[in-house]
Amino acid sequence: MRLLLTLLCVTLALPVLGVLGAWAALDEAALALLRHQAQTVMADYTLQSALLVLGVGLGVTLVGTGAAVVVALFDFPGRRAFEWALLLPLAMPAYVLAYAWTDALQYSGPVQVGLRALTGAQGALWPDVRSLWGAVLLFVLCLYPYVYLLARAALGERAAPMMEAARLLGAGLRRRIFEVALPLARPAITAGVALALMETLADYGVGSYFGLSTFSTGIYKAWLVMYDRVAAAQLASLLLAAVALLLFVERRAQRRLRFAAARPGGAGSAETRPLRLRGAAAALALLLCALPVLLGFVLPVAWLGWLVWQEATVSEFGLPLARFAAWAATSFKLAAIAALAATALALALGFALRRRGGGLLPPAARVLSLGYAVPGAVIAVGLLLPVGWVQQRWPDAPLGALFTGTVFGLVYAYLVRFSAVALQSVEAGYARLAPSVDESARMLGGGGWRIWRELHLPLLRRSALAAALLVFVDVMKELPATLVLRPFGSDTLAVVAYNFARDERLAEAALPSLAIVLVGLLPVLLLSRAMKN
Repeated sequence: MRLLLTLLCVTLALPVLGVLGAWAALDEAALALLRHQAQTVMADYTLQSALLVLGVGLGVTLVGTGAAVVVALFDFPGRRAFEWALLLPLAMPAYVLAYAWTDALQYSGPVQVGLRALTGAQGALWPDVRSLWGAVLLFVLCLYPYVYLLARAALGERAAPMMEAARLLGAGLRRRIFEVALPLARPAITAGVALALMETLADYGVGSYFGLSTFSTGIYKAWLVMYDRVAAAQLASLLLAAVALLLFVERRAQRRLRFAAARPGGAGSAETRPLRLRGAAAALALLLCALPVLLGFVLPVAWLGWLVWQEATVSEFGLPLARFAAWAATSFKLAAIAALAATALALALGFALRRRGGGLLPPAARVLSLGYAVPGAVIAVGLLLPVGWVQQRWPDAPLGALFTGTVFGLVYAYLVRFSAVALQSVEAGYARLAPSVDESARMLGGGGWRIWRELHLPLLRRSALAAALLVFVDVMKELPATLVLRPFGSDTLAVVAYNFARDERLAEAALPSLAIVLVGLLPVLLLSRAMKN
């Protein structure tokens, strides 16, 4: 059993190894291609990716940390509602947010047309949203919850009692926040920023729709436009190196989170309660929390709903309900298969790791857990490279048709990308089961299979359901790998929304986009509920 699981984990790591292995086959032609890339496109890819990362990093730090400080350390009207409402943009994929705001704010859109008619102004009233700065703003709006979530937890657990101690020593409010609370939350903020930047580098939908020259869009151009696998692998490996650096920073910051502070007076004492704000200060706090929620979730969802209503009642074509049903069925089928497979793998791995045997399984499982940090573009290239190598040497082998002509390749890519999500949820469930439970079962004559089936499974039911739900929603939103690996006639909601938006048919893109957002609300609501408990 352990050997089988080890081989499965190694198999799921093959796409990353395939990308890295492309450098082992460097010859004169590959070196010439690398020099050509360095002279032509590499500078643009590096510059725009760096500017995007810098802008998003600064933005999510300011917005996420500011919201966390206001909610965790202060009390104002609506605070309890904003505790969970600030998580809502997590349900909004960045490419869906881009479609909504582009349609609303473009030159020919109803907002600018109405304002020009009202004010008599001529020309564009603001710069085009489809630009680098527009991408930065959109990423900040949908990714700041990573920083908010971790920073709020850190501030709530450690900062309040330490700030109270600083107050008793005579420190003012500004000094207590900037010299006590924020330094305590610095590792959490760093971890949240690293997660947001990994999502930014992995994005393809926003970069492609806005016409940006980033590493992720460059990979797809090299693969699908230039038909150059070596160039795609080289770009994918550079992107993988950047993500690995961010992952190292995030893991290091997470390790620094593991310290505790004394809580004088208890968590619920009057001394450690949030400071009550009134008047202008309360209004400012309310505005600070309301703006990210309005711009990152409420207004885009309302706009998408309005577009769907317009398409259904005003357009002579109406909604493509029959085709929408087919796209939704494909998305749900793929998401359900991937969720069941990832959860089953996570349950088996969690049980095997709990038994603490030696061998290669623990490091193989850790390698598998890195999959969530690997961009979908890298997974697609890393999967097709070895498949293409096999097809060149054995043309009659059915491997290529299996990975590109059926849903097998898609499910494989989803398992590489999202098995870590399921494993994390299952391991969290196992952490709540004392080892003495297993010891008592073994003393009563229970074998390993019986303990897992009759004891662990019932106790891990909620963790397994949460794992399946998280993977299901992630697969529903996944775009880059699905664009490359989907078989003919298997378009998902994410793919058709992207295709409609690329063709400037934003009204038709609204319905699948809205469906993705509504499905994405499920884990956000579960997360907000868990934070209250």
